[in-house]
Amino acid sequence: MPFWDLQRQLGIDVDRWLLRQSTAQPYGAAAACHAFEREWVACGHGLGRTRASRECAIEYEDFLECMNRRKLGARLKAILEQRNKLMREGRYSPPEHHRGTEEPRP
Repeated sequence: MPFWDLQRQLGIDVDRWLLRQSTAQPYGAAAACHAFEREWVACGHGLGRTRASRECAIEYEDFLECMNRRKLGARLKAILEQRNKLMREGRYSPPEHHRGTEEPRP
């Protein structure tokens, strides 16, 4: 709405209804991925769907990673596979507190 800011004049915020992270959160704190979603929306505002999908791909990818954690999961899986491989080869042994063989504490 370039000429009239109708949302502000009516006192409503449509973005709060449309965005996933803008809903009311416990204790009034912002949701975990709220900032990423706002960046994505701000980037695509006024561009149109086709142009925004090209120009805001980085913001959208960041938002999806924050929501789904797929890259983080893949990285952790690769780290664990490498650790298991080194353990099989005998080039790595985990510390005592990771093996479950340390003496119990009083």
